[in-house]
Amino acid sequence: MKKAWWKEAIVYQIYPRSFMDSNGDGIGDIPGIISKLDYLKELGIDVVWLCPCFKSPNDDNGYDISDYRDIMDEFGTMDDFKELLKQTHERGMKLLLDLVVNHSSDEHPWFVESRKSKDNPYRDYYIWRDGKDGKEPNNWTSYFYGPAWKYDEATDQYYLHIFSTKQPDLNWENPTVRHEIYDMMKFWLDMGCDGFRMDTVNIYSKTPGLPDGKPGENIGEEYFQDGPRIHEFLQEMNREVLSKYDIMTVGELTGGCIEESLQYANNEGTELGMVFQSEQNLMDCGDKRFSYRKVPLSELKACFSKWQTYFQGRAWNSLYWTNHDQPRTVSRRGNDKEYRKESQKMLYTMLLTMQGTPYIYQGEEIGMTNVYFDNIEDYDDVEIRSYWDRYVVHGDEDPEKTLDGIHYRARDNARTPMQWDDSENAGFTTGTPWLKVNPNYKEINIKEALEDENSIFHYMQRLIRMRKENEVAVYGDFIEYEPENEELYLYERNFEGKKLFVVLNFTENHAQFHLPEAIDPEGSRLLISNYDETPELQSRQLRPYEAAVYLWEK
Repeated sequence: MKKAWWKEAIVYQIYPRSFMDSNGDGIGDIPGIISKLDYLKELGIDVVWLCPCFKSPNDDNGYDISDYRDIMDEFGTMDDFKELLKQTHERGMKLLLDLVVNHSSDEHPWFVESRKSKDNPYRDYYIWRDGKDGKEPNNWTSYFYGPAWKYDEATDQYYLHIFSTKQPDLNWENPTVRHEIYDMMKFWLDMGCDGFRMDTVNIYSKTPGLPDGKPGENIGEEYFQDGPRIHEFLQEMNREVLSKYDIMTVGELTGGCIEESLQYANNEGTELGMVFQSEQNLMDCGDKRFSYRKVPLSELKACFSKWQTYFQGRAWNSLYWTNHDQPRTVSRRGNDKEYRKESQKMLYTMLLTMQGTPYIYQGEEIGMTNVYFDNIEDYDDVEIRSYWDRYVVHGDEDPEKTLDGIHYRARDNARTPMQWDDSENAGFTTGTPWLKVNPNYKEINIKEALEDENSIFHYMQRLIRMRKENEVAVYGDFIEYEPENEELYLYERNFEGKKLFVVLNFTENHAQFHLPEAIDPEGSRLLISNYDETPELQSRQLRPYEAAVYLWEK
């Protein structure tokens, strides 16, 4: 197993709009982040991943970039960013940027020029097509609902937008576009940034001819996901940029099977360091975006175990429960009421005892929960608004049922402001927050967590320390026991003469644990547990959401 600093790192994801506001305008900013770097260092963080902070009109909260070489006015200045980079490095941490290059904003100078005329030098920077039979060039649909094409009267053509109409897709077939992107990446890396998280990395390449897709929820996916030239493009990016720096790279895959994922991230290092797989996030989906189902534990385990064993010795995993696009972990996979602390501790015990690089999203270290707004107007996300308008206002979906699905699955669940203390607006801002604070901030906040020695924060801190002190938790091989058990997740890790055995109860009930025959308790010691007075390793009743990790050393 080849070691690397980014394999051993603990990454903390910051959504800048919601992290900390320093000037009272209700929007988080870079000076606010700087003011909380010591807090992240205290938790044990090695890498800070910053969601997009570039110039943007904010149609999709920064994922629509109008200038790749400047900072969003609401977040601060380039000098503020350089100070953040300096302060992060001075604390021994690294800074990861979000690279959003499948599309730009329609306010980017490239697109402003592109739409002026068919013979404009920038026309081919984007994907323009004639209509067909008086309609769109094909039947592809946007991830934000409706056609993936927008008609532009100036030139009587349509442009492609896999996301919102204000996010036109860049034309990666054009080598000039690709090298503009590579030069921009070098600009940030030469400044001292430590790598990139790459947004929707597997949809850069589209199938030539842009044929009609099969009927379904996301029509055309088979022609713009994992396209025919995607690996050629990423290998070129690797040769031109990534291989020339000691950096961390992780690509977000939309869809993507495990076999295909191995091409994006492999031990040969020809493309990326690792990928985010979306399989775990699709498991509880219903037949529509905001419908859902309960996932049996055996199904969830099969997903995680598959990625652990398939990548073993071949590639490196990313480990995460949630991010800025997903609901809160404790509300989705645990119990955000009676057993909020116990279940969140259990879930992160699992995450930090698997092979791969762990990612902690802001607020997870205190067990922040989903927000349950009663009024659709309280939500900000363009995806929620588009869906509601299309399927409730102009469709026949039941508003109450849709709102229930939004409560469970909406992206805004992860975007409510950080809960720093129990003062007004949770200490996030002295102004009016851009998105309402979760009303439970009086009980769930960082001030309370830091003062409580049994808090999720302090447990997470111990987990991180445990992982850093035991390489077996980072690099060890993975073996699962009792895959059909619908209450417990049991597995071991082995590396250089050390062994971990992990016991997790995923239920709010007492669950019977039987020590597997292959596990000899002799010589084991308890490394960490989310309950006091955890017994030695033996068959017994596990308490609700109990987690325990045992270690053997030669």
